[in-house]
Amino acid sequence: MKLKFSRKTLITIIIVLASLTVFGAAVVFGINGWVVHSGGKYILTPEAAASLSNVDCILVLGCGVWDDGTPSHMLEDRLKRGVALYKDGVSLKLLMSGDHGRTEYDEVNTMKNFAIEAGVPSEDIFMDHAGFSTYESMYRAKDIFCAEKIIIVSQEYHLYRAIYTARALGMEAYGVAADYRTYSGQLYRDIREILARDKDFFVSIFRPDYPYGGETIPVSGNGNLTNDK
Repeated sequence: MKLKFSRKTLITIIIVLASLTVFGAAVVFGINGWVVHSGGKYILTPEAAASLSNVDCILVLGCGVWDDGTPSHMLEDRLKRGVALYKDGVSLKLLMSGDHGRTEYDEVNTMKNFAIEAGVPSEDIFMDHAGFSTYESMYRAKDIFCAEKIIIVSQEYHLYRAIYTARALGMEAYGVAADYRTYSGQLYRDIREILARDKDFFVSIFRPDYPYGGETIPVSGNGNLTNDK
């Protein structure tokens, strides 16, 4: 059976749909702008980060690892920045947070090994094996690793959301960008990040618990407690 609409009804439907589309876009881009504005205020230069005191840890966020176990370009740059901040005395501890949910894929040991090879003592490097998302990394930094004041290291486009989320969870969070080069596929990441900022805006309001808990491992202690190899 065919539905028949009058011309007036069709125009009304089109107007309603267009209005909903405009409203939805305004919400999406409005939240995105708020997260960028809120988080961007706390992105620091390495020199400004070095002037902070009592930073519990430098939180390096994980991303892709190649099949041979070496870090991707983005991850390598995050690690370089994190190690440099450690050596500049920004904090006495590094927290490597990434995906180690499968035996055959391991971001965090790759990250720790990189820092050790760069001269950082193993006991100063903590691994969060369940940092599967930005929110989970921030949630666990506070809940499991008892961090209150942190420096987050990632690429700038990602820092806005990471800092916003950390501060929404009650941490005094700052960020230092690790953009040492241009990365292929950045336009896609920038578009995807708009939706990710919207998602974490709401996640940070409702603050869901995650199943990957466990005993607390304060970053003030010995990072070797997080070793699994």
